[in-house]
This record gives sequence, structure tokens and C-alpha cells, in this order.
Amino acid sequence: MTEEHDALRADIQLRMENGLKTEVQPRADSSELVLEIINRLQSSSGDLDSRLVIGGFTLTPVEHGGIEQACESCMYYLVHKKYCELPELEVPVEPEWSCRLWRI
Repeated sequence: MTEEHDALRADIQLRMENGLKTEVQPRADSSELVLEIINRLQSSSGDLDSRLVIGGFTLTPVEHGGIEQACESCMYYLVHKKYCELPELEVPVEPEWSCRLWRI
């Protein structure tokens, strides 16, 4: 599984570096926004690009509300797997990446 996740992380990075535009804003600071984004993810095709775009992924941390939001400090991040376990995303990530569903 590690090799598969490493390959998928590299693929995600390449997609982002090649210009995949994601919905970085607005950040999901309220329950309403979280639910809206999760509903969009659930009703999307579920393919990788949809999850990246709707999730608002970035390759670098996002500063928001005076807090640096990086995957490594998110409650959904599995450190030893370098993986986001939020059911609607379920994607391997790098610690310095970020998404708009970040939670402390």
C-alpha cells in the first residue's frame, strides 16, 4: 500500500504543479460550510480531480485566521501513513499540503 500511496502522492503533486485549479477559498470555518463542501464531495463523481478541486487542496500550508493550516496539523491526518482519513477525501497527502476542510 505504501508504494501505491507514494505513486498517488506524486500524481497529485504533478496535477497541482501542472495547473489544476482548486477551490482554496472559502475555508470551511463554520458547520454550514463544512456540510456544504462535504455534500458537494458526496454528490460529485468521486474521482481524484473532483476531490482535489472541491476539497481545495494546495501543495503548501494556508494561513487562515492566524493559523497555519497544513495536513500534518489536521485531525484527519494519519501521520504514519501520510494520509487524509476524512471519508469524503480518503487520499494520501504530504504533511505540508492543505485543504479547506482542515480541522484542529
